[in-house]
Amino acid sequence: MEKIQMKTPLVEMDGDEMTRILWKMIKDELILPYVDLKTEYYDLGLKHRDETNDQVTIDAANANKKYGVSVKCATITPNAQRVEEYNLHQMWKSPNGTIRAILDGTVFRAPIMIDPIQPVVRNWKKPITIARHAYGDVYRDQEIRVEKPGTATLKFTDEDGQTTEEKIFDFEGKGVLQGLYNKDDSIESFARSCFNYALDAKKDLWFGAKDTISKKYDHTFKDIFQEIYDNEYKEKFEAAGITYFYSLIDDIVARVIRSEGGMIWACKNYDGDVMSDMVSTAFGSLAMMTSVLVSPDGNYEYEAAHGTVTRHYYKYLKGEKTSTNPIATIFAWTGALAKRGEKDGLEDLQTFAHTLEQACLDTLNAGIMTKDLCALAQGVETKQVDSEQFIQAIKQRLEELMAA
Repeated sequence: MEKIQMKTPLVEMDGDEMTRILWKMIKDELILPYVDLKTEYYDLGLKHRDETNDQVTIDAANANKKYGVSVKCATITPNAQRVEEYNLHQMWKSPNGTIRAILDGTVFRAPIMIDPIQPVVRNWKKPITIARHAYGDVYRDQEIRVEKPGTATLKFTDEDGQTTEEKIFDFEGKGVLQGLYNKDDSIESFARSCFNYALDAKKDLWFGAKDTISKKYDHTFKDIFQEIYDNEYKEKFEAAGITYFYSLIDDIVARVIRSEGGMIWACKNYDGDVMSDMVSTAFGSLAMMTSVLVSPDGNYEYEAAHGTVTRHYYKYLKGEKTSTNPIATIFAWTGALAKRGEKDGLEDLQTFAHTLEQACLDTLNAGIMTKDLCALAQGVETKQVDSEQFIQAIKQRLEELMAA
């Protein structure tokens, strides 16, 4: 069989632990036999990031800006335990945070729904898409560990040398400090991305923050969203028969739980991180969530929304078989291949990506599943398989679909 050709390379960002193992399996079994794969490869494994002083992460993000489409494996964001385990030079920041800061994009995450698994929230009938602002906040913060009594202040010096200063707290003993920031132009890009995505998908857009407590930080998000909506999108939304709704984040959470789903839920960076995990788990599994970072200038980075599956990796190192769900990682590859095909006008590459996705869904709907899904499935006889067996089952269905 002649392989499907590519014109422009994908930016390939390899990762860590069990997802790195699955990454190679997916490429070897589900992509390379059928596609003449062209990628510009960056190893974002923790050891290599440490060896390059994290320059490889910056280079990978800039490569995304050059080529327009990337696919990223899950990576470790080190804590103190990881620094010791990997003998790191320092506790490197989140690679996702670094990439998102460079690309200044919005992350859209949506559950992959299958017939045998119904959402834990019984009234959810439609997928909920999380739109996560992927810039600033806690992911680009600065922190101080306070070791003795003293006064903490927040100080800003503008380009003319004028300063604005506010006292934060008088410490009577030990404590911690955290400094966050965001930019109006990034919030504006976030808002427009959400409004445009809602119009394209013809879905209502909900947004929540805590402006009653955060009267400048969160209130700025609220005000920018409302101003852009009123001036640029209100008439378009009304014509499309969809709505934009703002409320406090806690009220939005309650409304989402009581809803049938189907909306796009815009979240600030940290809120989106947490809520995307909640939504994906409620719909089935963290490994059943698509995730794409969309930058204002039209660049795309596809990734799995979950972590590196450390517990399974330690089992793998002992020679044990693991039943690790690769679906989100496969869909990261298919999303990137389909977008690359769209940008380059390669219909056969787009068709292949969609066919591989259908092969995944057909396999799951037939009851062939990894352990995380078997316990949730209803109305079908399930067969629990390990990761390799699952990928082979998908490959079999892929070839059947391609031959049809």
